[in-house]
Amino acid sequence: MKLAPSLLFLLLLAACTPSQTQPESMNSVSTPKSYQFLVGTYTDSIHHGINYLYFSPDENLMTIETIAAGIANPSFVVSSKDGKKVFSLEEESGIQGGKVLSFSRNPETNELALLDQDDSQGNHPCHIALSPNEDFLILSNYTGGSLSVFRVSQGGQVDFVQKIQHTGKSVNKSRQEAPHVHSTLFDREGKRVLVADLGTDKIYVYDFNPSIAAPLSLSGEFPMTPGDGPRHLAFSADGKEVLVVEEMSAMLDVFSYENGVLSPKQRLSLLDEGFEGAVGAAEIRLSPDGKHVYVSNRGEANTLSVFAKKSNGEYVRIQNIPSGGIMPRNFNLTDDGKYLLSAHQASNDIVIFERDAVSGTLSLTPWKATVHKPVYLHRLPN
Repeated sequence: MKLAPSLLFLLLLAACTPSQTQPESMNSVSTPKSYQFLVGTYTDSIHHGINYLYFSPDENLMTIETIAAGIANPSFVVSSKDGKKVFSLEEESGIQGGKVLSFSRNPETNELALLDQDDSQGNHPCHIALSPNEDFLILSNYTGGSLSVFRVSQGGQVDFVQKIQHTGKSVNKSRQEAPHVHSTLFDREGKRVLVADLGTDKIYVYDFNPSIAAPLSLSGEFPMTPGDGPRHLAFSADGKEVLVVEEMSAMLDVFSYENGVLSPKQRLSLLDEGFEGAVGAAEIRLSPDGKHVYVSNRGEANTLSVFAKKSNGEYVRIQNIPSGGIMPRNFNLTDDGKYLLSAHQASNDIVIFERDAVSGTLSLTPWKATVHKPVYLHRLPN
C-alpha cells in the first residue's frame, strides 16, 4: 500500500487573540499546553485516510494533517501506550472481509509507515480492542457477525489466530436480522473479553488465555432488553460496573460486574422528556478522574449526555447538550479532562467543549476543525 503525501490544514480561530503582557522575567519559557489525537474517517477519495489532530489552547491553535491517505474507510484507529505503533482497519467487505493494518509512528514527525496487514476474516470490521499487554488485538466484524483475534509481535506484525462466529437475531427485523458484533472490551485484569452484539441484543463474556492456540472461550451470555442494540461498553473507574450504550433505544444500562458475571443495576435514558425523533446512541467515555460518564446520541437528537454518580452509587443525568454538529459518532476527552472533542460524521467537523472539573458539565468553545467524515478519536500520549 502506498501512502500519499501529507495534507495539512491549518485552522485558527476567527476571533482575534487577546493581547498579552510580556512577563518581566524571560529567564524561563513555559511549553504551551497541547493535546494530540488520531482521527479515523470514512473515505470518498484517495486523499482521505487517517488524520492527526493537534490542539493547543495556549497557542489558540488547531491543526489537522492527513498522515495516511489512500486507506479505505479507516473508521477505527488506536495506538500502543507509547504512541509508536498504530493499528487501524479498512471497514470493507470481501471474500475475507476487510483489513487490519499496523504501522510504526514517528512521534516527532507523526509519519506512519506500514508494518503489516491482514484480512479481517469478517465483513465490515468496525472496532479494535488492544489487549492490556498489547500482544493481541480483536476486530469486531459488524456485518460479518463475528470477532477475529490476532497476535501482535513486538515488531508490529499481526497474525490471525481465531475467529468466533455469533448466531441468532432479535426483534428488529431490519437491523437485527443477524448478529452484528459492534465492539469488544478487555476487562481490567485482561482475563476476560466483553463483546457487544447489536444484532442479538446480548453482551457475551469470553475467558481470555493468551497461552493457548485459541485464546477465547465463551463464559457467559447476558441478554439486553429486546430492541436495545448494544453498541459500546465501558468499565467504571473501579472496574466493578459495566456501562452499556444501547444504540437503538438510546439508553444507558449499568451492570455490576464480578468474575465475568453482569447483573442489572440501573437503566437511564439519553433523551429529554417529550423527544420523539430518530436516535442512534454511539460512544461512551469516562472522565479521566472517573467521576462522570459521557454518551453521544445521533439521529435527530445530536446530543452529548453527562452523568454523575451520587453518593448512594446511583447515576443521574446532569446535562443534555447539543453536540455542536450533526451525527456525533465519536468523541474523546483530553488526558487532563479539561476538554472534550466531538467528531461529527455528517457535518464533517470536530468541535471542542470545555469541561468543568467539578460539575463535569460541558460548554461549547469557538474551536472547530473541518475534516471529511470523522468517526473516531484516539488520544495520543503527549
